[in-house]
Amino acid sequence: MKKLIWAGIVVAACAGPVRAQILERVLVKVNGDILTQTELEEKQTAAIRARIAGGDLKPDIAKDGAELKKAMEEVTPQLLVEAIDELLLLQMGKEKGYRLSDDQFKSWLENLRKEQNLQDDQKFFAALKQEGMTVDDLRKNVERQFLVGQVQRDEVGSKLSITEEEARQYYLAHKDEFVDPATVTLREVLLEVPTTTTGGQATVNVGKEDEVKQAAVAVRARVLAGEDFARVAAEVSAAASKANGGLIGPIALSEVSPSLQALIATMKAGDVTEPLRVARGFQILKLESLKPSAAQPFERVRDLVADKVHDARQQVEIRRFLGRMRGQAIIEWKNDELRKLYEKQVVQSATPAASGL
Repeated sequence: MKKLIWAGIVVAACAGPVRAQILERVLVKVNGDILTQTELEEKQTAAIRARIAGGDLKPDIAKDGAELKKAMEEVTPQLLVEAIDELLLLQMGKEKGYRLSDDQFKSWLENLRKEQNLQDDQKFFAALKQEGMTVDDLRKNVERQFLVGQVQRDEVGSKLSITEEEARQYYLAHKDEFVDPATVTLREVLLEVPTTTTGGQATVNVGKEDEVKQAAVAVRARVLAGEDFARVAAEVSAAASKANGGLIGPIALSEVSPSLQALIATMKAGDVTEPLRVARGFQILKLESLKPSAAQPFERVRDLVADKVHDARQQVEIRRFLGRMRGQAIIEWKNDELRKLYEKQVVQSATPAASGL
C-alpha cells in the first residue's frame, strides 16, 4: 500500500502550533490554480519517506532537526518544479475533457488490492486508515496521475516515431542491455543426514554423518562406473528433483552461490562432483550443460529496443514540452525564497547534464 498510495501524512517534525497558522498559506498561483503550504509539506513528507525506504536517510531522521532540515532543502527544489508541472498538465487534461471513469478506477483498485494482498475489506480499510486516507482521497490521487499521464501520452508520446536506423544505432551502443544471461543445467543426488531434536534444537549424529558420506561416495562411484545419473537420482535422492531424474535448471548462473559458480568454472559437461556437504546432507552434482552469456540479435529484440528509444526520447520531449508550458503560464509567487529555488532548479534541469542529452 505504501508503495502505491501517494503521501497523505505529515511527519511529526512538521506539526505544531506554527503549522496551524499557515495551514492554507498560498505559495504560488499557476494560471489561477494554487499550491499551498500544506500541499508542499505533504510532498516533502512523501519524498523524505521514499528516501528513508530507499535507505538514503536514517529512519529516525525526524529526531535530528539539522539533518531533517538538510534533507528538506535537498528535495524541495525538484518538488516545486514537479508540483507546478503537475498543475500545468492537470489544467490541460481538464481542458481536453479527460477523466478517470468509474470502471477504470475500479480496475485499478482491484489490481492494487490483489498486488498488495488487500482483498479482505477489513485489511484494505485498515491500510487506508493507516495512510490517513479515504477511498475518495485515493481516487483523487489516482485521477491526478491519470490526467497527467494521458496528457503526456497524447501531447508527446503519440507524436514520436522511431526509425529502424535509430533503433539499430541504440542497439549497437547498448549491446550490454540485450544479453541472454549465462545459464547452467545440473542434476543432483541428495542424501540426507538424520538429525535428532533435543530441547527444541536439532543436532547431527556424527556417526550417522560419516555413514551418509560413505553412502554418497558409493553413489558417486556408481555413476562414474557408467550408471545413468538420472536413474540413480530417481532411486536414492531425497531431493524433490528426484521426480525429474535430479534435473535442476536451466537456471541463470548469477542465481547460483559464488562458491558453486567457482566449482562449475572448473568443470566440463558430464563431470560429477565429489559429495558436497550442504544443510540437509551430502549432495552430488553432475554438470549437464553450461551456456555462456550471449548478445541477443537485433532482429529478436527490435521491438524492445524501439520501446527503449521511444521512452528515452519521450522523457526528453516531455521536458521540452513542459518548458514551453511554463513559458506560457502565468506563475505568481507568494514566497520569494521558494521562487529562487524553483528558478534555479528549472535552469539546472534544462542543462544537458541534467537532461541526459
